[in-house]
Amino acid sequence: MKIVMLIGNAPNQIALVQKVAEHFDIVGVLVETRRVKRGKTSPGKIVEKLLDRTLFMVIRSSWFSMLNHYRVHYGTLPEGLRVAHTENINDPAAEGFIREARPDLLLVSGTRILRSNIIDLRPSYGILNLHTGLSPYVKGGPNCTNWCMAKRNYHMIGNTIMWLDAGIDSGNIISSAIVELDGSETLKEIHLKVMEEAHRLYLNCLELLVRFPEKCPSVPQESIAEGELFYSKQWGIRWKQALLWTVFSKNLKKEVDSGAYRAKVNGMTTVPLPDTAVATRKKDGQRGK
Repeated sequence: MKIVMLIGNAPNQIALVQKVAEHFDIVGVLVETRRVKRGKTSPGKIVEKLLDRTLFMVIRSSWFSMLNHYRVHYGTLPEGLRVAHTENINDPAAEGFIREARPDLLLVSGTRILRSNIIDLRPSYGILNLHTGLSPYVKGGPNCTNWCMAKRNYHMIGNTIMWLDAGIDSGNIISSAIVELDGSETLKEIHLKVMEEAHRLYLNCLELLVRFPEKCPSVPQESIAEGELFYSKQWGIRWKQALLWTVFSKNLKKEVDSGAYRAKVNGMTTVPLPDTAVATRKKDGQRGK
């Protein structure tokens, strides 16, 4: 199976490419590096940026510490891969790169929303998307784990691998999984735990798709729950304060140690993978073709 990966340029996405390349045939990597928009900044935005670097520094530093973990342990893209860079994953040049590679499967992680010109390429196996949130319960951005922490929905922290469609984290689900906490984790440790579990889930889904495509789930999200869609513009001072309260209070440990947390986890509907894929990967670690 020939794979083209469409990724952002963050270290966790570079790490994902390395992990996939160890087991599967990547014929191209398209890296999106978005241009930083410069323009007039409102007084409110200036205040918020100052707060991000002072009062809310733990939120910012936790994320960047997680990224630094991947920067240190994975570094750059594997040598020998065909790599192209773009400022917009939907540009004609990006489309041309994909067409020329003629992949059987597209893997997406960390890019902006794909438009119809990319979606309509329709490789034979489809397009997979990694969402570091538990769909359909938590969708959107800028960071679903932070939303769950701020809203004290600790049982909704998790990941989803889905077939990509034109919506926001709305495609049919191949697999989803809750990332369970013990309550002692720092915010950085939670982000790292979620990301590591996301990568593991992605690899297991790939193994299933390569070896047993007929067993690959495709569950409509609306058959599970309605869920909630978050937008980056909603992530303001109010919710950052709520997250900060969670980080510095004892609420997380108390909640996770309570029977209520376990009951909420058990009450969630997720899409497990058939045991075949996971067992096969653990048994022989063969390279997917």
